Amino acid sequence: MFLDFLTALRDARIPASLKEHLLLLEALKAGVISPRVEEFYYLARATYVKDETLLDRFDQVFGKVFNGIETVIDTGTAEIPEEWLRALSELYLSPEEMEKIKSLGSWEEIMETLKKRLEEQKERHQGGSKWIGTGGTSPFGAYGYNPEGVRIGQDRNRHNRAIKVWDKREFRNLDSSVELGTRNIKVALRRLRRFAREGAADELDLDGTIKATAKRGFLDLKMRPERHNAVKVLLFLDVGGSMDPYIKVMEELFSAATSEFKHLEFFYFHNCLYEGVWKDNRRRWAERTPTWEVLHKYPSDYKVIFVGDAAMSPYEIAIPGGSVEHWNEEAGQVWLQRVLNVYPHTVWLNPTPEKHWHYSQSTTMIRTLFENRMYPLTLDGLDRAMRELTR
Repeated sequence: MFLDFLTALRDARIPASLKEHLLLLEALKAGVISPRVEEFYYLARATYVKDETLLDRFDQVFGKVFNGIETVIDTGTAEIPEEWLRALSELYLSPEEMEKIKSLGSWEEIMETLKKRLEEQKERHQGGSKWIGTGGTSPFGAYGYNPEGVRIGQDRNRHNRAIKVWDKREFRNLDSSVELGTRNIKVALRRLRRFAREGAADELDLDGTIKATAKRGFLDLKMRPERHNAVKVLLFLDVGGSMDPYIKVMEELFSAATSEFKHLEFFYFHNCLYEGVWKDNRRRWAERTPTWEVLHKYPSDYKVIFVGDAAMSPYEIAIPGGSVEHWNEEAGQVWLQRVLNVYPHTVWLNPTPEKHWHYSQSTTMIRTLFENRMYPLTLDGLDRAMRELTR
């Protein structure tokens, strides 16, 4: 069965190696988990899945291969979640008991009464009504009926009444359109990597130390610079106005980028890039950095990422004086083109859903200017943008 599992994972294009498979078998032999399906599921997932985007695919394979296998529940130690008890109270208590419970005064007392009823069941039953079983009214098991139950090891849905299902994927799919979180953004940004050893030699070079010690006959410590991501990034962030609804995802992106890239410089702009940018929004009028200075200070090997919804008046891009905040001597598209001329690896990330882009003339203008190197701020969009920057 385990070899079938490995084959099924590979057929589903999950890169499961034989080494990982042997590691899983070794863990099972060592008894690192108890004989519970749920614990085996998490152990197998941790062993085989190294990419969050494959979690949903792994669940489908696991459900197909191990369909029908029941878990072993220790009724002496298993804890029943309160929300399950709340959902099952009407089943386990008779109408007379329900009337009596109304006078108990608190939900805690109601739960205590129900727990005592559940503790009466000590073993698994076929056709039972309380604990894990098959073909009965038990809230835990398969091929029975319960208005609010937990389905385990059943090949398909029958009544659409289960509150928890082992075979059915109960979490939201991790696909290309899900909302981003800091961890997911970090995973996507890691495609933009080029490792190098630069700077002070402050890390032990174990291989070098062994070779030098063997050659010289005494301990000869060798040090080397720490290995880090050598990619350099310029981040231009649109703030204010129509970007206010995207503050959360912008903060997550900024947090992920600052932790992933050692060489990161960032600047703010509003709507379109003009002759000045800034680092502190509270002092954006008093402390501005000329855009020309940015173009001359940071060399062309920097990767440039613009982040903004590109939603503005077309005049803000196309003509001098089009800015809504000041008189710009040169059009915004002139400054954007200068950035593109200096930095060949430049992309634009747009938090607005891609299906809405064609409604905005300004978005179309910037996409054209960037030669379609505009990507949605989703997992798939970030992945495509990072691939573009590594070309």
